[in-house]
Amino acid sequence: MNRVTAILGTKYPIIQGAMQYVANGKLVAAVSEAGGLGVVAAGGISSEQLITEINIVRKLTQKQFAVNLNLQYKNVPELVKTVIEQGIKIITTGAGTPKYYMDDLKKAGIKVIPVVLWPQIVQNLSIPVIAAGGIATRACVKAAFDLGCEGVQSGTIFSVCSESPVSDQWREAIYQNNNEPATLPLGMPAIRVLNTARAQEITQKNLSQAELMNNLNQGFMTAFKDKNVENGVIFAGEDVNLIHQKQSAQQIINELAQGLEK
Repeated sequence: MNRVTAILGTKYPIIQGAMQYVANGKLVAAVSEAGGLGVVAAGGISSEQLITEINIVRKLTQKQFAVNLNLQYKNVPELVKTVIEQGIKIITTGAGTPKYYMDDLKKAGIKVIPVVLWPQIVQNLSIPVIAAGGIATRACVKAAFDLGCEGVQSGTIFSVCSESPVSDQWREAIYQNNNEPATLPLGMPAIRVLNTARAQEITQKNLSQAELMNNLNQGFMTAFKDKNVENGVIFAGEDVNLIHQKQSAQQIINELAQGLEK
């Protein structure tokens, strides 16, 4: 048996990326139902909002799911307490080190999956490594496994699946994109977005990290809630040019999982 599926309790070693505001309860449940590991994005939301999304997942599926902790937010200690109280069994982490919370999480029996650069570490660890970044096709999955990884995490492709809360305007911007995503250097973490007019405007300003994050959040809401994609900010990974059609979470999982052990 694949070690990642044994650890996660899923059918396939495929994890959905934790996309802020996009990875909501409905999307997460769809991914888990399809055989992958759905991940609720806790970044930028309160404990009460996180509980709401967790309850949505639990109403829609009995399958395993996880919560992502974006460690740059000030309310992470409160969110850690929430995931423990809610009986969450798996978390993924990003934008920092989870070492300050590991004792509490381990005592609660929670499996912790930190996000790091996989090509540099896969040959130096005995524990299973899950590849993340640029994975949107079966060929990408095969390449990751050929390099010694035992699972994958995909974000952008799930951000535009049928169950995702993004608008059709957002989806079309992804499908029609012909440019490389712009990388915004924020230290930890760097952020990739589509080269929209708003994104270009932001990158040309000499902003502090706090100002940059504020501009990005405002631009994101313009694209996400107002459906004004050209004047907004659309987050997308380096695999964006591999995504050209709308699929359900089940169709994505089926494609990525071809040839993998069940």
